[in-house]
Amino acid sequence: MVKKLMLFVLVLMLVLSMAACDRTTTDDDDWKIGILTGTVTQNEEEFRMAEQMLAEFGPERIIIATYPDRFMQEQETTISNMLEMAEDPATKAIIMVQAVPGAVAAVDKVKEIRPDMLFILGAPQEDPDIIATKGDIILNTDDLGRGYQIAEHAYEMGAEVIVHYSFPRHMSIEMLAERRRLMKERAEELGILFIDEDAPDPTSDAGVAGTQMYISEDVPRKIAQYGPNTAVFGTNCAMMEPMIASAVDHGGIFLVQCCPSPYHALPAALGIEVPEDKKGNVTWIIEAIEQKIKEKGASGRVASWPIPVNMMYIQAGTYYAKEWIEGTIDDRNDKARLIAIMEKIAEGQIVLSEYPGTDNYYLYLSDHIVF
Repeated sequence: MVKKLMLFVLVLMLVLSMAACDRTTTDDDDWKIGILTGTVTQNEEEFRMAEQMLAEFGPERIIIATYPDRFMQEQETTISNMLEMAEDPATKAIIMVQAVPGAVAAVDKVKEIRPDMLFILGAPQEDPDIIATKGDIILNTDDLGRGYQIAEHAYEMGAEVIVHYSFPRHMSIEMLAERRRLMKERAEELGILFIDEDAPDPTSDAGVAGTQMYISEDVPRKIAQYGPNTAVFGTNCAMMEPMIASAVDHGGIFLVQCCPSPYHALPAALGIEVPEDKKGNVTWIIEAIEQKIKEKGASGRVASWPIPVNMMYIQAGTYYAKEWIEGTIDDRNDKARLIAIMEKIAEGQIVLSEYPGTDNYYLYLSDHIVF
């Protein structure tokens, strides 16, 4: 009888320990969420949203770190920065947006020491089938859907030519390459000339400055060559500010950002100063952009999405992780609750579809707003 009782106790302890590995709530309420983003040089809005989460929850709850601008060459830094977050036993979840190359290796390293960690990865740039096995939730724009959508959007805006700016590293990313193929296919069906243009990779020796200089010089050339109904699209965040400014100043069409958002490069490109009390106010920034576009005589020639998607991925990821840590959400991957959180942020309906063959890689597609 004693042996049976001891066996029962051992089994019970094993079950409880396994449950503890999957549920990170602590009795002393000692928890933190790590947020890993790019620097302000690569895409300022993601870092600013991380700062916003820090301001909302405090440094006792939120840890911020960045991956390097030259993340392709410095993946070890990305890994070490994520590991540093995970070494704090209070850190229960890590959100990474954008999940640039190095994210897979970083998650693997963290899981070696913290198999209990919750991972929410946004805007991933590594193989979808691999990244889906690493994160608990993956969030991305529906780049496959965007291929046809951007071409049709260009047609509606009066484009006769689409210039697609990218570089080999991005075209080696499956989702981006397929988006380009679908965009070209639909553009040609609509009678739009599609032109591929190679630009310097900002992670190469040319750096961000080299990429931006090239865009500033080449967009005016293309508009002069093909006419004012030339639309431009780029696959990299560092391209956006000079691309918007050049398209507006030279009478071309700017279709949408690589990472759609009213905040992404538009205010800087148009010379809009955002007051402290208006930061995060989407209605205000859209109205300010509308006014600037009208002043510059570019009405109907510049577009974006009404919701800042990468900022939403960080915000929704943080709120989701907090609820999971506190036990409000039981499942690491609760689609219904994720949608509810995103809808509250967006103040409207959100539709998420799953990447084929996965149940945790969510794709989001929005309509455009034309200023």
